Amino acid sequence: MAPRVKILGIAGSLREQSFNKSTLKAAQQLAPEEAHVEIFDRLGEIPPFNQDDEANPPEVVTDLKARIRESDAILFVTPEYNYSVPGVLKNAIDWASRPYGDNAWDGKPVAVMGASVGMLGTARAQYHLRQSFIFLNMHPVNGPEVMIPNAGERFDRNGELVDDTSRELIGKLLDNLVGWTRRLNPAA
Repeated sequence: MAPRVKILGIAGSLREQSFNKSTLKAAQQLAPEEAHVEIFDRLGEIPPFNQDDEANPPEVVTDLKARIRESDAILFVTPEYNYSVPGVLKNAIDWASRPYGDNAWDGKPVAVMGASVGMLGTARAQYHLRQSFIFLNMHPVNGPEVMIPNAGERFDRNGELVDDTSRELIGKLLDNLVGWTRRLNPAA
């Protein structure tokens, strides 16, 4: 039997009751049996990127980079702020890609999803994030697209995702991420 695929999940929101953090927790529950989703929840501790400090990064960045490298795949769950990716998520991505030549994201299979109170369910943020994958040399799963619109109606008051369609799409996305990861790295 192949080892379980280790997926590192990162939600791009700092808010405690974030729909995106709840979406990531749902992904943990919906992961296929042959995978495990581990959550990196220290985004709020990462200072703004400063190239002067990239040769000697703070401990939280060292931890992030180590956890990325230990993982077989990455799962980003992003809100949408001003038609794009939240600054805290972009900041973490920048830190983990630096210094030049020490890109922890290099070659990683990746999936992206998000939840929003708006009608587009983070579509624009997800597309901006996908643009970053090109330079980072990440290998995205293209579908299904998981964009959870009107999130206030899809979660209960405890933050549990109760929308069956969203749960089904997350499960399928994770199945595809596991398959893609094994295809790119049969040892995963």
